[in-house]
Formats: sequence, structure tokens, C-alpha cells
Amino acid sequence: MKRIRDRVAGLDVHRDTVVACCRVVDPSGEVEVTKQSFSTTRKGLGELATFLLDAGVETVALEATGVYWKSPYYALEGLFPELWLCNAMHVKNVPGRKTDLSDAEWLADVAAHGMVRPSFVPPPEIRELRELTRYRKTQVDARAREIQRLEKVLQDAGIKLTSVASVVWSVSSREIIEALIAGERDPMVLAQMAKGRMRSKIAPLEEALSGNFGAHHAIVARQIIDHIDFLDSSINALTNEVATRLVPFDQAVAIVTSIPGISRTTAEIIVAETGVDMSRFPTPEQFCAWAGVAPASYESAGKRRSAGTRHGAPWLRRALVEAARAGARTKGSYYSAQYSRIARRRGPNKAAVAVANSMMSTMWHLLTTGALYQDPGADYFERRHDPSVEAKRLARRIEALGFDVSFNQKAA
Repeated sequence: MKRIRDRVAGLDVHRDTVVACCRVVDPSGEVEVTKQSFSTTRKGLGELATFLLDAGVETVALEATGVYWKSPYYALEGLFPELWLCNAMHVKNVPGRKTDLSDAEWLADVAAHGMVRPSFVPPPEIRELRELTRYRKTQVDARAREIQRLEKVLQDAGIKLTSVASVVWSVSSREIIEALIAGERDPMVLAQMAKGRMRSKIAPLEEALSGNFGAHHAIVARQIIDHIDFLDSSINALTNEVATRLVPFDQAVAIVTSIPGISRTTAEIIVAETGVDMSRFPTPEQFCAWAGVAPASYESAGKRRSAGTRHGAPWLRRALVEAARAGARTKGSYYSAQYSRIARRRGPNKAAVAVANSMMSTMWHLLTTGALYQDPGADYFERRHDPSVEAKRLARRIEALGFDVSFNQKAA
């Protein structure tokens, strides 16, 4: 196989050590291979950088191993013309005598012969933003779990609040639960704490609040509410920090939020996960495949079968599917029409992924051109069909039911 690069290094990364293999071709054509192991501390990574620079390496390829690749990558960033983060699934060594040294040598070999492609690593400011949005999402998920735990506590105590109220956590619900924790047990008194539309449900609320709320329930409920308050504070602080860091990307956020179904929060996640430089993705199809919302392919012996979608970027994929479901509920939009057409044939889950794919493709074009989204409308698919062809198709269906059909075209 033809060698593409002459000065390549492969790094086999672990938690405590990183093994480097330099593969350098000298002027006579001989391949010189040197290997050495370093620690992943700051001192060890400095020695690694010196080792690679002294060897005259121009391309450094390292395996994406959990979160352990980050320290070596950040330490070497900017020091070499090419620094590649490689998918571990794409650089698996042949079975046999597997060692860290042989893995590093194999990685250098495949990179020298162009047998692997680098993964997308965003610039530092996007990486920092990504860290904040991801942690905020974990806090939001933790808050949702705490609310579910509160509902379990109330059910254990025989308090059927959610049988009357739409949600367990609202202004009215909190006041009622706080009163229960404080020792109030009279259902009539508790029901009178309802506010807004809940006031019309006083009678069923009195019945639902007659339970066996004990002291141990009060202790657990108190801790859960305090934890929810802490999480709310944490989420607000992270949201403010994200908003501050997104100021340079306000135009990109405005473009993304112009798409139906994408809220400000979802747009923040999308910008943090993808960046705003679409030149890193040559085509919208590659952009969708990287996100994990494009269909994979599987063909063997001339036969093709469905292979689902790639794993892609899990944080981004989750946000996109949520946005797709929201877009499907936006009446009069193109995405609602697309979702309904596909859901009838393939089911709601595949329809959501298909809409997410369309959103990603649209996003690529909008971020490339800087334009805002213009919705084609819910009648987009009907406008694509020739009316006479559609009329004949419907006539055949009606005739199959035993009716005669005749056409009289209306004047324009």
C-alpha cells in the first residue's frame, strides 16, 4: 500500500500512561521506528511533546479512549501540523500479540498509509461551551428524577395529588407539600391552598389529599425539595454562564432557532456540540451521519438490508430528536407534514429521526449561507404532485370500492 505520510507518530492512550511510536522515513527510504512510554501528568506530557518534536514528527494520531485522550490532545494541540483524534473502532489491531507498543506502532502505520480519518474536535471555546451545556443537561435530568422521587413518596403516603393536578411540581403542589411537611393533615385546609385553575378542583382535591403522610415521609420530602431548589440554582447559574459565552455566536443561535421546534436551549446545545464552522463537514449528508441521524448501510452478496443509524454524537442526537418531536407538533409546518407522512408507514420513532435528519440538513445549509429558515408549509408534499395524476390515483381507489367517477376540471 502506498505510503502517504513519512513522519507520523501513533499514541496509545491510557489513564496513567501514553505509549508513543514515531515512524519516520529517512532520506535513504529506510523506516526508523522509535517507541517510548510516558506518564499522563503535566510533566510526562511535556516530555512526550519534546520526544515527538525531536523526532521531527508532522502528523500525530491518537486513539479516542474514554476521556483519557483529552489531556494528551490538549497538551499537543498547536504543536504539529496535523493532530488527529481517531475512532478506536477504526484502528483496531489484528488479533494476536496485543501490547501497548504494538498498538501505538499499528496506529502510526495506518495513519502513514491514510487508512484512518480524524474525528471532529471543536476549537477550545466551543469545547468549553460544550462542557457547560452537557453538565447543565445532567442537572436537568437529575431534577426530573427528584420530582419523580417526590411523586413516589406521595404515592407511598396515599396522597393522590397527581390524580387531580396535572403535574406533581407546581406552585400549588409545592405549597401543599410544604404544609404536609410542616404537619398539616386536614384535607380541607390543604385543598384551599390550590391556586389558579386548580381552584375548580377543590372537592376532588380534598379526597386526594386524605392519606397517611407520616414523619418519615416529611423527612424524605424535605430533602427532595431542598435538592430540587439546589438544582434549580445550579441550572440557572449554568444557563447564565452559557448565555455569556454564546454572545459571539448570537447570529448562529438566531439562525438555528428560526427552525420550528428548536428552542433557545436546544439551539445552545446544537451550537455547543457542532460549532458554527460548517466547512468541517463537506456535505450535509456527512453532517447528519456524524450527528447519528442518518441511516447506515449494510450490503452483502448484493443484498441490502436496514442497518439503523450510527451512534453518532449522543448529546446532540438526543437534543435533535426532542426538537424533531416539537417540530412535529408545530401546526402548519413542513416538519409536521413530514412527520405525519412517515409515522403512518414507519412508526413515530423512525419518523422523529427522519425529521431530525431534515433539521440537520437544513441547519447545514442555513449556517453555511447565513440565511434564516423559510418554511415550505404543510402543503409542500401536495404541491409537488401533479393534480391530474393525483386525481387519477384517487379515482382508481374509488372505483375499486364499486363507484363510478367522472372529472370536471374547475376553471382557473
